[in-house]
Amino acid sequence: MIYSISGKLVGRHDNIAIIETGGIGFKVFLSPRTAQSLPQIDSQIKLFCSMYNRENEPFELFGFINERELYLFDKLNTVSGIGPKTALGILSVAPIEQLATAINENKTDLLTKASGIGKKTAERIMVDLKGKLELSDKDATTQTLNLMESDIELEDTLISLGYNKQQARAAIAKIDPQTKGFKDRLREALRKNKGGQ
Repeated sequence: MIYSISGKLVGRHDNIAIIETGGIGFKVFLSPRTAQSLPQIDSQIKLFCSMYNRENEPFELFGFINERELYLFDKLNTVSGIGPKTALGILSVAPIEQLATAINENKTDLLTKASGIGKKTAERIMVDLKGKLELSDKDATTQTLNLMESDIELEDTLISLGYNKQQARAAIAKIDPQTKGFKDRLREALRKNKGGQ
């Protein structure tokens, strides 16, 4: 089992990276957040990996910048009906802490924002993983939950203003984590993405 890979980033395309190590180039599928965090081509990089192998098909590598994202990816793959591509889709909708909090607090709204995840599938994820994900202290969980609910409302507001889903999520990702309150976060999202639609 491959747990991590270190080498030179020699190519990238959308959510795929080519990492060369020991004279071998590995094709690694990435979460959108990891893809956004990649360094320049020809840089040295380390990715934490999960290997997936279906019968009679070549194995696939899924790579992540940090172990926490890998941890949640692997947990999602234990749920019946959730494959690696679906798990990557779930990881794309929010930061890891928000996703873990949503699962432990039975908040299906966030998970259903992922492509192909309906309410029944989201509920199955809750049943299978609730209480099994490591979280920080209770106060931090409450803060994350409040921020998560605010960002769901914020995404809907940006979409109503003409952003598509991908643009809205990108705008929210640029907000300073220290910025609190719906109005302040909306103002910052609009200011940092002025003309970016």
